[in-house]
Amino acid sequence: MRSSTKTALGGIVAALSVTLMLLSAVVPFLEYALPAFSGALLLLLVIELGRGWAFGAYLSVSILSLIMLTNKEAAMMYVAFFGWYPVIKQSLERVLRLKPLAWLVKIVIFACSMVAAYFILIKLFGMRIEDLTDHGLKGLLGLLGMAVVMFVVLDVCMSRLILLYERRWQKKFRKLFGRKD
Repeated sequence: MRSSTKTALGGIVAALSVTLMLLSAVVPFLEYALPAFSGALLLLLVIELGRGWAFGAYLSVSILSLIMLTNKEAAMMYVAFFGWYPVIKQSLERVLRLKPLAWLVKIVIFACSMVAAYFILIKLFGMRIEDLTDHGLKGLLGLLGMAVVMFVVLDVCMSRLILLYERRWQKKFRKLFGRKD
């Protein structure tokens, strides 16, 4: 694939990701789902162009989200986890071949990322715990537990999406973009 085609594809995916992130202002109750969907778009870049291009798109979307979004919680969810995780997902699974260990590591990474994101939201952006939940710290821990369940579902969906893409859409995509493999 030519460099200009790679740049165009990276720009298209980044623009779609930013558009999804901007929707969090219109549909605020999707402040976790929209960053997750936005990050999942980067899987295409990882598969077709490599982690470097996907990471570049992640950085672009992260900066634009932090600047443009009024919903800083959604922006922080993308920056702290949902944007970079799809970039490293396949590499992490290749290194950690033992599934229980892989799941443990992925869940710990997710939980630590979420704790860090909320710490930054509270300390840097001035959010109060009361703004996040009506039940204080116990509510935050409950929210984290539900988020871990959501992450497991998201991870399984990403794995199936990768398989579906590689089995059904990759040949068509590569033919469309003039890539022969």
